[in-house]
Amino acid sequence: MPFADTWAMQAHLDEVAATVAKGAHAVLLLDRAGWHTTEKLIVPKNLSLVFLPSRSPELNPVENIWQYLRANWLSNRVFGTYVDILDATCEAWNKLTAQPSVIASIGTRKWAHVGQN
Repeated sequence: MPFADTWAMQAHLDEVAATVAKGAHAVLLLDRAGWHTTEKLIVPKNLSLVFLPSRSPELNPVENIWQYLRANWLSNRVFGTYVDILDATCEAWNKLTAQPSVIASIGTRKWAHVGQN
């Protein structure tokens, strides 16, 4: 998506909802960006949105994902065009999603796994 706005968020919700198994329910953890909290969104019945407290990026694991992507594949580069940015970002994302254990380790918080392995 070229923009983070209500339309893009609605498309995202619809796509996530379409992948949830029949009879299942998904919960999305979100920050309080305006396009996440707008009343214009139509939240599919098989999704629930849970919002993090304001100004708490340390609670949002995706912030660490973006930091990892920048540190490993996207930093110290000059992009000639918007398409170059998209291509590099998609390539980095695909490299990361091919490593589920890395994603799990980036998103893990020791304090959130008390008594769990």
